[in-house]
Amino acid sequence: MALNCPIPISQYPHLLLAHGGGGRLMHNLIGQMFLQTFDNPLLQQQHDGAVMQFGETRLAFTTDSYVVRPLFFPGGNIGQLVVHGTVNDLAMCGARPLFLSLGLILEEGLPMETLWTIVQSIQASAEAAHVQVVTGDTKVVDAGKGDGIYINTAGIGILEHNLTIGPSSIQAGDAVLISGDIGRHGVAIMATRLDFETTIESDSAAVADDVLRLIAAGLEIHCLRDLTRGGLASALVELSQSAGLHIHIKERDVPILEEVQGVCEILGFDPLYVANEGRFIVILPAHHVEQALALLPDARLIGQVSDDKKGLVTLQSHIGATRIVDMLSGEQLPRIC
Repeated sequence: MALNCPIPISQYPHLLLAHGGGGRLMHNLIGQMFLQTFDNPLLQQQHDGAVMQFGETRLAFTTDSYVVRPLFFPGGNIGQLVVHGTVNDLAMCGARPLFLSLGLILEEGLPMETLWTIVQSIQASAEAAHVQVVTGDTKVVDAGKGDGIYINTAGIGILEHNLTIGPSSIQAGDAVLISGDIGRHGVAIMATRLDFETTIESDSAAVADDVLRLIAAGLEIHCLRDLTRGGLASALVELSQSAGLHIHIKERDVPILEEVQGVCEILGFDPLYVANEGRFIVILPAHHVEQALALLPDARLIGQVSDDKKGLVTLQSHIGATRIVDMLSGEQLPRIC
């Protein structure tokens, strides 16, 4: 007699931390619950934000929540992170970020000095990113119920071009570029939690100026994606599945700092899946690669798109072997943004 598990192994009766980690469980949760429930054309763009037409104006709108632990880490803090993360999502839509909202959920007992430092960091980062915090909300929860501070943001930006930037625009023959080295944010968080001695700092940064420079140069950008939860690997898998195309990358071309690689090897992490907060990929026609690399000095060409092996991401390893790149079930390190 065949034995059947009453709960399929890929389904769970209760939420896990992995459901918010950027991997397959989060992807399935969003697709099977939220996308099906709220189904509409704007949501089906499945991008970092929604692009909406208002008369002659196109606006981008995004929202995000931040639950990073610890609140302060090498190279940044949660205040800096909320601004960078939100403006970067708008930039991935090809928008110029303009306005932010700020929702604070504060835990009773949070030191006022800590809150003041975070608020000042938000303001400084907003000024540097050329955006304004124009509305917000504050709630306080009982001690032990809020992990210090949770922050929710929403962002609005304007599109000043006619490009359609998103997974639906990816084409066979496109090139895949990455804006810089990967893995530093996740490793910085991990090292702080484990009291691991390292000089690695988070790559947290606003990337809108880089994106706007590419657009102003007239490059035909097909898709942009920032590499946060789930890292480079998960982002590529999401895009290949959404576009129904094959993305092939070469491991030797993916920039990883030697110290980041070393920490990952010691702790058994794969840097391709480690979170970033200031890195993004650009997918565009191959004939625009040289110009894009000239505009982004730290960028590298890491792969290309084809129409064979639809919906797959493959990687050529350092030794020349080819393997399939898939999503992790969850995320190697939770609570990193």
